[in-house]
Amino acid sequence: MGAPAPALRAGVARVDITPEGPIWLSGYAARTHPSTGIASKLSAKALALEDSRRGRIVIVTTDLIGLPRAVTDVVAARLLKEHGVERARVAFNSSHTHTGPVVKGNLSTMYDLSAEDQTRVDDYARSLTEKLYGVAAAAITDLSPAVLDFGAGEAGFAMNRRRPNNGAIRLSDNPDGPTERSVPVLRVTDLEGKLRAVLFGYACHNTTLTGEFYDVSGDYAGFAQAAFEAEHPGATAMFMLLCGGDQNPSPRSTLAYAQQHGKALADAVHRVITSSMEPVKGQLRAAYENTDLMFAIHTRATFEQELSDKNPFVVRRAKSMLKAYDEGHPVRRTPFPVQAIRFGTGPVLLTLGGEVVIDYTLRAKREYKGSKMIVAGYSNDVMCYIPSKRVLKEGGYEAVDSMIYYGMPGPFAEDVEERVFDAVHRVMKRVGVKETK
Repeated sequence: MGAPAPALRAGVARVDITPEGPIWLSGYAARTHPSTGIASKLSAKALALEDSRRGRIVIVTTDLIGLPRAVTDVVAARLLKEHGVERARVAFNSSHTHTGPVVKGNLSTMYDLSAEDQTRVDDYARSLTEKLYGVAAAAITDLSPAVLDFGAGEAGFAMNRRRPNNGAIRLSDNPDGPTERSVPVLRVTDLEGKLRAVLFGYACHNTTLTGEFYDVSGDYAGFAQAAFEAEHPGATAMFMLLCGGDQNPSPRSTLAYAQQHGKALADAVHRVITSSMEPVKGQLRAAYENTDLMFAIHTRATFEQELSDKNPFVVRRAKSMLKAYDEGHPVRRTPFPVQAIRFGTGPVLLTLGGEVVIDYTLRAKREYKGSKMIVAGYSNDVMCYIPSKRVLKEGGYEAVDSMIYYGMPGPFAEDVEERVFDAVHRVMKRVGVKETK
């Protein structure tokens, strides 16, 4: 008889996705010109895992504002065709850096680009799609025997940013608001114990660098990955943004703060991997579905009135919505991806599309209290903010105003949170994880 198959194999790869030359940066509507330099390069990284039954998982992380399904679905379809990896077993996540390039199809009404600038964005999107497939395929090719461990630490710079003010919600630090500062970590080593990769997450916007910054960078998440890799030569650090839709780094607005937060996060990961971690064994399971989230009722008259608004972004959104009315398909809903990946005896990675607020993490951890949970937003498709029922009722940027920049018709219907969790319950059940009774 031959030697038994290894319990787990892992492969790691990376690719530089830094734009060449000036390009418009994404995330802040107030910017007035393209990028002026590079503070730090951007990467896409991939981790491929294969269990003893040759069941595979591929996780792709990117130093970008967000990936639309026009990119992720194309890459996933090619991975299925050429490597046999099912869609449920491929996860894409974006760090949501606000000093990265515009990604075609994301935040569609935030920019009014010249023909030359639009060409740069289009060219970048084509190159990016090829690179994302390439890095995922390279990770699969790199598969070799490995050991996987899980642990969690904490970093303290995330702060709720929804502050009540005279009956309204404004964007400002709110120490009394809900937050979740855990740092989940998956560690990948070879059979001799050499560190190959870490996959870690944090629930906080990558907005340390505010709208006056025009140099390309990965913000705190980029600096965290670089700091960790400098401390651990030869290892690959991969960052996933968790449900940080209503969380900001604090303090912010200087490059020094971005580097400080990155170092704090890298130190948290280092503490986790040098302490006692839980071995992850068993089979890799995955489930994925798209569910529909409904928007609040709107009429053509709503957008006809907005055509005379003094805000150019409102007018741009109105024109887009009226075009949809003219074509006979007013925007009433948006597809929303929900995915569960179960790492054997280790954690469950729950990925949600869009800019998900922290309430979703807190609820998921309550409902699955007996399981080790990593709850990530900004995954597979970043189409808009995803408010909880509480945030929707309170209003404010995440619930209402942000929809203008995403080119969506307005706030969601009241059942948005329940629709998301109905899908969560289904995918979690399909990977064998039960709700806490």
